[in-house]
Amino acid sequence: MRQPLAVIVGAGVAGLSAAWWLNRIGWQSLIIERAANLRAGGYMMSLSGPGYEVARRMGLMERLQQVRHRSSESIYFDKHGRELLRLRHREFLKEFSYLVLRRGDLVKALAEMTRADCDLRLSTEVARTELWGDRVGVTLSDGSAIEADLVIAADGVSSTVRREMIAADSDVMKPLGYRFAAYDVPDTLAPNADFLSYAAPGRISEFYKLSKGRLAALHVWSRPSPTRQGPPSAFDELADVFRDDHLNVRNIIAAGSREERPLLIDDMMLVEAPVWSRGRVVLTGDAAHCITLISGQGAGMAMTGAAVLADEIGRNENVRQALIAYEARMRGPIGRLQNRSRNIARWFVPHSVIGFHLRNFALRNMPSRMLARYFRRSLESEILASNLSDAQDQLAEPEKSR
Repeated sequence: MRQPLAVIVGAGVAGLSAAWWLNRIGWQSLIIERAANLRAGGYMMSLSGPGYEVARRMGLMERLQQVRHRSSESIYFDKHGRELLRLRHREFLKEFSYLVLRRGDLVKALAEMTRADCDLRLSTEVARTELWGDRVGVTLSDGSAIEADLVIAADGVSSTVRREMIAADSDVMKPLGYRFAAYDVPDTLAPNADFLSYAAPGRISEFYKLSKGRLAALHVWSRPSPTRQGPPSAFDELADVFRDDHLNVRNIIAAGSREERPLLIDDMMLVEAPVWSRGRVVLTGDAAHCITLISGQGAGMAMTGAAVLADEIGRNENVRQALIAYEARMRGPIGRLQNRSRNIARWFVPHSVIGFHLRNFALRNMPSRMLARYFRRSLESEILASNLSDAQDQLAEPEKSR
């Protein structure tokens, strides 16, 4: 019996997860990645709720525990260095299963589990996609032609497959009015702090301690009009935006510029595609439903979506119907998380001076027990909003160790 073939565009969290789950149901996968290497580093992210459960079922936990970020305390300051809030994680997160790690470490762990069972081609792009009834014709940038049973677009927010087959970027990309940047630098902050954050009206900087004396830096700032083209130097843009911020923030940006560190910088976008599939081409992960990094659930929902997609294909002989069922199962939870992202953004980085000071007043004066309860409820509502109990109940447990 012929083994069906999926061409997966993008070797990130969504694409590698899809390859792993498709292998479980007897498919073979060819992963196409335009970059010369798999993404390393990246911003810090959390894995909780459905994403945590999917990672457990994939047998990823041992690998992820080795690279997780262990933080006992988070300290929040204003731009003058005045302490706004100090959170001890054991007090308000002890009831929940979650991991904090770098997105690149999750990609590396997925790649280690997946490579033996799929064909991965780096520095390669899809030049053309054609629908042929129950098959898909794919022409690659190296000139090779492939006849596939399915094309999975896992190529991120600015998906080329989505643009060609589903809808124009202008129809699906919804700006939140913010930009973000992530990179790492030598650690020059206080040795007793695992996480520091500096906030001012319209902007925030967060710094996580990594191993080997380095820091992961994340900046988010208000930008009403999205701009896809930045200045000649992205670090110049950061230096300009944060020019009157706390000295620690300015020094870390300067250190990143001197080191010429790889920098991820972009506008913060939601992706709201009208449909997630056409024929035997389907969107997954950020290509289908980016919910932004501030949701805390982007990678987890990409992994969950890959598992749900494979589950539907495995128990539905009609692939087209399976793609429709996959979208139906995912749409509701994704929509709720996207609505939450819009609300979080306004609280996370208030645009106005008044909004910023009102938030800080609440943080300074709220009793610690009440504040801990608020954070627990916030995380709880995030997990409940993305609760795919149907998906979790029907995912097959791994039948063999990887």
